[in-house]
Amino acid sequence: MISFLFVFNNWALLLARVVLGLILVKHGLPKIKDLKKTGKDFAGMGFKPGYFWGVVVALLEVVGGIFIMAGFLTQLIAILVAIQFFILLLTIKRSSKFGDIEFDLIILATAFVIATTGAGSYSIDSFFNLFLY
Repeated sequence: MISFLFVFNNWALLLARVVLGLILVKHGLPKIKDLKKTGKDFAGMGFKPGYFWGVVVALLEVVGGIFIMAGFLTQLIAILVAIQFFILLLTIKRSSKFGDIEFDLIILATAFVIATTGAGSYSIDSFFNLFLY
């Protein structure tokens, strides 16, 4: 264990939050810009009602991504993101090759780490003592 690196853990959490948030927003914006198409896509993947689940995922990715970057309601949003990507991997991508799911696995792992560690000191959650034990 290299204990002197622990002084950077809040910076590492900030970096992880910002990167995860940017990825979520980038992937959510096309969904939120054309909710009708997103709803049809989700229905075609077997999620009924497609429009409802399309809106839920689009909002989770865009609004949730912004919240994660800011460190607001971080653990709750990260849990929802982890659940989303877990379901994605179990359903749509269950028969995909490892090379096709690497990105999704990284998002799932990052969301899980943030959900279990919290937002860190550089966050709105920390400023208002939200979800801190």
